[in-house]
Amino acid sequence: MEKVKVLFVCIHNSARSQMAEALLNHLAGDKYEATSAGLEKGTLNQLAVRVMSEIGIDISKNQTKDVFEFFKSGRLFNYVVTVCDAANSERCPIFPGVSKTLHWSFEDPSSLSGTEEEKLEKTRKIRDEIQVEIRKFIESCH
Repeated sequence: MEKVKVLFVCIHNSARSQMAEALLNHLAGDKYEATSAGLEKGTLNQLAVRVMSEIGIDISKNQTKDVFEFFKSGRLFNYVVTVCDAANSERCPIFPGVSKTLHWSFEDPSSLSGTEEEKLEKTRKIRDEIQVEIRKFIESCH
């Protein structure tokens, strides 16, 4: 059976979309093939790397990717899921053949303020919120 292809998109592909990709592949990689990209190429967020490693998922070697490269290459996805705010999600290209576009809005870890520990705690909260949505997505698609 062919895997369901899912593309997660955020602004820089530095945290939210990277966490969503890793979580879906970790939780249901036998049924889904997740990838992620950004509206602008960014740098991998080290807070996201840390909070993912806390739950046993290593994203430290991931590269950030540009969503427009996927678009130009003609890659097809069953779902495109934007994980940034509504205004930025509207900047995402419309992919041909996409059967469904979803929007999940999460706070951007790169915009967090406070001490390192406070930012880490907020990033854990964002990771957990993403994981809840991923689990609901997996359940709704069965």
